[in-house]
Amino acid sequence: MLMIKIATLAFVGLFLTLLFKNSKSEISVFISLAVSVLILLLIISQVQEIITFLRSVADKANIDTVYIGIVLKILAIAYLASFTSEICKDAGASSIATKVEFSGKIMILVLAIPILMAVLNSILQIM
Repeated sequence: MLMIKIATLAFVGLFLTLLFKNSKSEISVFISLAVSVLILLLIISQVQEIITFLRSVADKANIDTVYIGIVLKILAIAYLASFTSEICKDAGASSIATKVEFSGKIMILVLAIPILMAVLNSILQIM
């Protein structure tokens, strides 16, 4: 049912964007942005369910919740960078989109350092 709402919203946004694209292109960018934000708002409850599930699995498997938090932050950065990059590309600012993607990759790398260090420590303890 939720996917039907999202698809309907996307098609309405697409129709409005195409309608205003030739006459008032700045409005079509704002319509695209508004539809994208509305779709994100619709799926937030689904994301919360995923986070709750991952935390419960981590608790049952005795995985440190710090690492689960880092993985969730990495996923959030990846999706947000992709989302922002696509909006920039839709607006015709591909150079900004490239910088957003690069920034997201650097932030992911920074967040992954503690996990990498934990893996290396585990390997050293085994040896």
